[in-house]
Amino acid sequence: MKTPPPIDDAFAEYAELARTQGTQTATPGSTAPAAPAPQPKPDEFKYIGKATPRVDGRMVVTGAARYTHDLAFGDMLIGKILRSPHACADLVSIDLSGALALPGVKAALKLKEGRIRWAGEPVAAVAAVSESRAEEALALIKVEYKPLPHVTAPDKAMEAGAPLVQDQGNVIKSNDYARGDVEKGFKEADVVLERTYKTSWEVHQPTETHGSVARWDGDDLTVWDSTQAVQSIRDGLARALSIPAGRVKVLKHYMGGGFGSKLNLGDYTVTAAKLAKETGRPVKITLTRRENSICVGYRPTAWMTVKAGARKDGTLTALSVKSYNCGGVGRGDRVSEPYSDMYACPNVKIEEFSVFVNACASRATRAPGHTQATLGLEGMMEELAAALGMDPLALRMKNFAAKDKGDTGIPYSTKGLEQCYKLGSEKIGWDRRNKKPGGGSGKVRTGLGMASQIWPGAGAPGTLADVKLYPDGSVEVECGTQDIGTGTRTHIAVVAAETLGLEPKDIIVHIGNSDLPWAPISGGSMTTPSVAPAVRDAALKAAEHLKNLASKKLGLPPAEIVLENRKAASKADPTKAIELKELARGLPRPLPFHGERSNYPSTFAFQTFGVQFAEVEVDTETGKIKVKKVVAAHDIGRVINRQTAESQVLGGVVQGMSAALFEEKIMDPRTGTMVNPNYHDYKVATAMDIPEIVPLFADVIDERLNNLGAKGLGEPGRIPASACIANAVYNALGVHVREIPMTPARVLAALKRKEARP
Repeated sequence: MKTPPPIDDAFAEYAELARTQGTQTATPGSTAPAAPAPQPKPDEFKYIGKATPRVDGRMVVTGAARYTHDLAFGDMLIGKILRSPHACADLVSIDLSGALALPGVKAALKLKEGRIRWAGEPVAAVAAVSESRAEEALALIKVEYKPLPHVTAPDKAMEAGAPLVQDQGNVIKSNDYARGDVEKGFKEADVVLERTYKTSWEVHQPTETHGSVARWDGDDLTVWDSTQAVQSIRDGLARALSIPAGRVKVLKHYMGGGFGSKLNLGDYTVTAAKLAKETGRPVKITLTRRENSICVGYRPTAWMTVKAGARKDGTLTALSVKSYNCGGVGRGDRVSEPYSDMYACPNVKIEEFSVFVNACASRATRAPGHTQATLGLEGMMEELAAALGMDPLALRMKNFAAKDKGDTGIPYSTKGLEQCYKLGSEKIGWDRRNKKPGGGSGKVRTGLGMASQIWPGAGAPGTLADVKLYPDGSVEVECGTQDIGTGTRTHIAVVAAETLGLEPKDIIVHIGNSDLPWAPISGGSMTTPSVAPAVRDAALKAAEHLKNLASKKLGLPPAEIVLENRKAASKADPTKAIELKELARGLPRPLPFHGERSNYPSTFAFQTFGVQFAEVEVDTETGKIKVKKVVAAHDIGRVINRQTAESQVLGGVVQGMSAALFEEKIMDPRTGTMVNPNYHDYKVATAMDIPEIVPLFADVIDERLNNLGAKGLGEPGRIPASACIANAVYNALGVHVREIPMTPARVLAALKRKEARP
């Protein structure tokens, strides 16, 4: 089977960064040293590690914050995209004349020629004076299609004679990894299990749908985009339009969720720019909820056949997985890393295959590959523990890995997973679990389950940030990152204020602009461990300058001066001090201080770890699952802002629970279209479903990683959530459902499977 060609998009960048950030030795253009930065002691901090309310929280909750959907200009046009109703067809002709003749329509474009490969693929677009007029214009575009056979189910796509989706075939090998001798390892095992676990297509469903506003000023393009990557979108637009990147500016002030779907350059963004160029007026395109469900990706499926062997004492001797990953017309996710890295195992074999169907290409979704893999790996660990007669936590501890590649590679710089196990198991009351899965009785059964987590989260060396001191005493921080709803503005303000002896509200934060100093995409848990150290570096340089100024005023060596409570003061005698505002009056002009996120040594692996424990109730008559409690304990290095960190974990757990119980994109095999592209039919967790969630942190500071010892948190809270709930259901029922979402029908089917056992 052939290997798929590389894909040039934000997903590829995201996946590559996720694979390499833990072992990266250099970043192009970066001159920052790899030597460990000096670490402040925890008791030196007033704000870092504490709970700080969001600096922009009032704006968000009162509606003052402006999102892309809120933008409007006096002469702005509304753009709409005509999309193919066919899952596979040859495009014969497009006639735009009817649309162009409609009063109020200012432009129309052909967007596609040749082969249509999925229902919803862009065909044409219009720009008109109103949304209703644009929709009328779409109906007047005449398109002639030659419909062709299609396939939308992965199992059907793998059958001989299935309609061909991609030229290279419907099934291609995408990954092959091995270490040791897996067959020898299985022969050495006392217990060998083989199970198949399945995950569904999971739609991102951000509250704010995708959208862009494009405006030209001569040859310069400004785009307001709901994006997780202002600088990547700038570069992508420059390539798509064949113009210099220096003539493109991308702005993103506030965004209502993305979860990976807004990392890519959208067809709607490029189309808005083209329509704006043709009309000479700003053009706004925002997707409908239906478009958002079918046209901008989803988490791909994974069908993982997992085989594990272990000795009687629980020592893993061999682990293999064969996974078929389906991402529509795209390559899907790789699920290999948790299998190869999470547990000490000398013999591992991983084979992965991409299965193509006629559906929109998948996109990165909060922890791509890891969430799917964790369902399979952690489900196997739970079932293996039962077969061995072991406590599942004891089995995981038995196979604890201190080095990457399953204890065969380089050592982890830090690993606080043992602390997480202790914190989480005590908080959930692990001793209450059924010692044998399914050991309870009655109509409603209770169970406890757990799942471990690994994710890179080391951040991107070379990230830049500027701190500016003004003569009036004000402080400004600039960084080309973006706040995707996770509190980036707040952690920037916290780090700068902490370092300069100010309050977070004193810091003016400028982000969400591609013209600002370079920062990576906000995906892969990279924002905080990339941006916060760069801000800290710049703020330390500004602090040093202020101490030098204060030294002359106070007659003290700079080393004996501290910045706190908006003053520069003597360490020995706090009454000997000068206000920072007064000190700033001596500045001849605004002074910028440049910061950079440093490199890290290649002799260590840098990963985040964690574990989640769930308690569930399962009604054996209806198959309905109720999650009662989740305890989430994570090792993410130093916590920068405890309030937003806890919020990240809460959100991750809720998303994982929603995927475990409800979420599933359903395709009609006859038409090749999604049948539930709305909130009514695509079920997501609501406030009525959310259990008690307890976030905990191990607080293991990684002194080698960066000047704050901080790792990323965006993905870790999501990764083990579905798996720990599935394992809790197994503990309650004594049979593993092995497929998410665990709908009542699938739960009842699993119970029938249990009853049918000899």
